[in-house]
Amino acid sequence: MTTPSQTFIARNIESTLDEAMQDARAVALLGPRQSGKSTLARALAAGPMPADYLSLDDASTRSLAEADPEGFVAGLSRRSVIDEIQRTPQLLLAIKSRLDRDPSPGQFLLTGSANLRRIPTVADALPGRIDYLTLWPFTQGEIEGHSEHFISRLFAQDIPNISNAPVGRTHYSQRLLKGGFPEATRRERPTSRTRFFDSYLSTIIERDVADTSRVHDPGSVGTLARLIASRSSSLARYDSIAREVGIDGKTAKSHIEVLERLFLIRVRQPWHVNLGKRQVKTPKLYLADTGLMAAIVGADTDRIAHDATLAGALFETFVATELERQASWLEEPVTFWHYREGTREVDVILERANGEIIAIEVKAAATVRAADFRGLAHMRTQLGARLACGIILYTGERTLPFGKGLWALPLQALWAPP
Repeated sequence: MTTPSQTFIARNIESTLDEAMQDARAVALLGPRQSGKSTLARALAAGPMPADYLSLDDASTRSLAEADPEGFVAGLSRRSVIDEIQRTPQLLLAIKSRLDRDPSPGQFLLTGSANLRRIPTVADALPGRIDYLTLWPFTQGEIEGHSEHFISRLFAQDIPNISNAPVGRTHYSQRLLKGGFPEATRRERPTSRTRFFDSYLSTIIERDVADTSRVHDPGSVGTLARLIASRSSSLARYDSIAREVGIDGKTAKSHIEVLERLFLIRVRQPWHVNLGKRQVKTPKLYLADTGLMAAIVGADTDRIAHDATLAGALFETFVATELERQASWLEEPVTFWHYREGTREVDVILERANGEIIAIEVKAAATVRAADFRGLAHMRTQLGARLACGIILYTGERTLPFGKGLWALPLQALWAPP
C-alpha cells in the first residue's frame, strides 16, 4: 500500500470544483474537519484559481467579520476563499447581497466543516446562488495516486475482471485502520493515530457542536458518537440508542442530526420501492471513516482477523464510505439507500435519477456462497432491467459470475485503476 508523503495529494474532485467555479457565483466546499478542504483551497488560491485566502479559524479575522459583515465582504477582492464559513454564518447574508448586485461566476469559494443547509441559524441563506460540493477524506485511489471509476463502470455493466487480489481480511486491515483522514494516513504507529482521533473527536464535540447547533449538553453528543461507532452499519433503533446514552428518543434523533450535519456519521434511509410487505423501514447508521471508528472501538489487526462481527461492521462501513467519497465527483449524481426484507438484505443501493440501480453486498469472508446472493437475486427478479448489476464485494482472489447480472468482486476492485 502506498504511503502518502507530506506533499500535496491531488484530489479527484478538483475538476468538478473548477467547473463549478466557472458556472456558479459561489461554491461551498463542505466536509468533515481535517479532510483536506483548507489544503485544497489554499493550493487552488495560490495557483490555478488565484484568490485571496482568509480563514475564520483565525480569531482576528473572525472578530472583524463578526463586527461588520457588510464592510468585511465589501473589502474583499473579486475572488476570495473564506475558510470555515460556519464559524461566522452572518457573513452569508452579506455575501448574498454582493452576489445579488454582481451575478458573475466564481466570486467566492467557501469551505465549511458543517452542512450549511442544515444549520438552524443559516437555513440556506444563498439559494440559487451557490453550488454545494463535499470533500471527504482521501479515497484509496487518491492515496495511491489515481482516480477511481468503479461506480461508472458498474452502471455501464463493465465489470472489473480481477484474478490476483490478496486473499483474506487481514490483507486489508491497515486500510481500514488508517481510514482516509490525511493526518491519520501519515501516521504509521497505531498509538499515534489513536491520539489524533481522540483529539479530533474532542475538538468537534467541544467546539463545532456548540457553533452549529442548539445542543445544551455536548458531552451526550460525544457519548452518542462513540456508541454509533460500536454499532456502525447497524439499523438505527433510536429508543435503544437513547436508553444507552441516557437521553430520550427525540433527543437521540436530534443529536444524530447534529453528528450528520458535522459529517461524522452517515444516515442511510431504507429504499422506498415496495419490494415486499415486510420491508424494514428503519435507517442505517455509519461512522464516516473507518480509521475513526477503529480508534473509538479499539480495533486492531488481531481483532479484525478474529472478531467476525467487528470485521463485518468495519468492512461494510469502509465500502459504504468509499462509495460515497467516489460519488462526490460523479457527473451524474446518485442517491444511497439500504434494503432489508426478512432474511434478504442489500447493504448499499446506488440509484440514478432515471431509476437505474447498483446493488452491493459486503462480505469480510474470502469465499461466497449462493445463499449470499439471496437479496441481490430478489432485486434482480423484482427490478429486471432497472438493476444494472448486483455485486458482492469480498476478500477473495478473483472476479466470479453468479448468474445473469450478479458478480462477486474482490474488495480491491473498489479502487483498482481501470
